Amino acid sequence: MLIINKYRREPMPAHLRFTVEMVYVVLGSLFVALAFNLFLLPNNIASGGVAGISTITKYVFGFEPGIVQGVLNIAFFLMGLFILGKNFGIKSLVGTMVLPFFVLVTSDITVPTNDPLLGAIFGGMGIGLGLGIVFRGRASTGGVDLGAQVIHRFTKLPLGVCIAMLDGTIVFTSAIVFSVEEGLYALISLFITSRTIDLVQVGFNTSKNVMIISRKQEEVRQALLDDIDRGVTVLKGSGGYTEEDRPVIMCVVQQNEFTKLTRTVKEIDTGAFIVTMNATEVLGEGFKTS
Repeated sequence: MLIINKYRREPMPAHLRFTVEMVYVVLGSLFVALAFNLFLLPNNIASGGVAGISTITKYVFGFEPGIVQGVLNIAFFLMGLFILGKNFGIKSLVGTMVLPFFVLVTSDITVPTNDPLLGAIFGGMGIGLGLGIVFRGRASTGGVDLGAQVIHRFTKLPLGVCIAMLDGTIVFTSAIVFSVEEGLYALISLFITSRTIDLVQVGFNTSKNVMIISRKQEEVRQALLDDIDRGVTVLKGSGGYTEEDRPVIMCVVQQNEFTKLTRTVKEIDTGAFIVTMNATEVLGEGFKTS
């Protein structure tokens, strides 16, 4: 018998999805610009990227950061377009143009703190939040990431290494231009940015991926389906020493279901072997659908 889940969400129409993603790009760019002008620029924190370059050129030459970011973003975008091909799309172009605009229009905003540590922490969080939202829109704000892709194309170095090299060069330069202390603050901000992006991308809710090996495999499987109301996958496995067939039951549950699962399994088989891993993003029925 076919059972249709009437609560299952229909796929979002393409034009509506594009609109939502464009909103993500614009909103994320605004958060990045605010974090830059409120926390990073006033405290001379150049935590990588085009924003870091514009912080340094502001201090050394007095150039307006929004203008510098706009010129560099366009240059990187055109370089990427010429070398890597037409694979960036309109959304990345929007991010490339909108971010410098927001940096310009928010440049006179009142600065909340002149403490460089607070600037590094909250600036890193703001940048990470904004970039995470932009990435949710399946786009980017251009800049150094495109330069890293070009280096990756010619040197075959891993993309992550290329990005780290460019950001590291910017942070090192900031330590020379400003001070070693401010360079260290930039590293703190860069680390917080990366962690915040991860949180925005995968969310705060952590599920549990549970692997169960039991001699009462069929009873455990049925209990998980009936009592826990979660789907299971039975994987083929064999004992490394005995070489006997040992099916492995895999089941993903929410945090609040984990205790009930382990108790249910142990009531059936006290000798069951249970391995638990964090699952930071689960897509599918019963969890997130997109």
